[in-house]
Amino acid sequence: MGYRILIKSKIKSTIKSILAVCISLMITAIPFTDGAIAAVDRTMTYDQIRGTGLANQCPDVVGSSRGRGIIPLESGKTLQITEMCLQPTSFFVKEESANKRKKAEFVASKLVTRATSSIDYVKAVVTAQPDGSLKLEEKEGLDYQPITVQMPGGERVAILFSMKGYTASTQPGLGGITTSTDFEGETDIPTYRGANFIDPKGRGLAIGYDAAEALPAKRDNYEKSTKDDSTSKGKMSLQISKINSITGEIAGTFETEQNSGTDLGAIEAKEVIIRGVFYGKVS
Repeated sequence: MGYRILIKSKIKSTIKSILAVCISLMITAIPFTDGAIAAVDRTMTYDQIRGTGLANQCPDVVGSSRGRGIIPLESGKTLQITEMCLQPTSFFVKEESANKRKKAEFVASKLVTRATSSIDYVKAVVTAQPDGSLKLEEKEGLDYQPITVQMPGGERVAILFSMKGYTASTQPGLGGITTSTDFEGETDIPTYRGANFIDPKGRGLAIGYDAAEALPAKRDNYEKSTKDDSTSKGKMSLQISKINSITGEIAGTFETEQNSGTDLGAIEAKEVIIRGVFYGKVS
């Protein structure tokens, strides 16, 4: 009897080991890795992408490195950039120090909305200037993304990651898009909450109540609930590091400095730095 129990125990242990190996192999086979760039094929179907995490990742340019490649552009001529994708990989939120003698500093924060953080299918126009510099103007696309990050202390910060209305310029004397082209400019950061957002007390900007109390006895003491849906400005830079002159693909890194959401003025905005990688196709 004891021999049979021992045999059954060994069989169960063997089965568990086999299952553990199979699960580890399945996890390894999944092409999604947090923070890494995957060579996403734009022709892939929904069924091929679903559940892999690739939908949030930008494509990459293969076969090129910094210092090689150029897409020439004469003065006064324009090029279009399509399928532009920006994938954040790191986030930093400015935090005030408890020590008054110490200055506020940016602290690394963790992305909470992991699968929906990228900006994609953005269209832009690049125009060559007389001095050889380039001017980039964003036109349309999925050019903003609401995301949330968590600071080391546990506080969560809502951010509207955006490149709406992005207008940027490069250094002069380029003569085209090269692997040392750096665009720097400003972008519009709309309010994280829209005008139709109603807070827990029923107050809103376009709809809802003006105040969260019954009408007071004296009208002079009545104060409206102030809501702010103004658009702020952010700074964004794009550094091109890879070019495929044959396909017109470009890729590189980006950094943007912007403010977080304020819940229509209910809380103070925090300064945020977002860094990551980008991809685009020049036509």
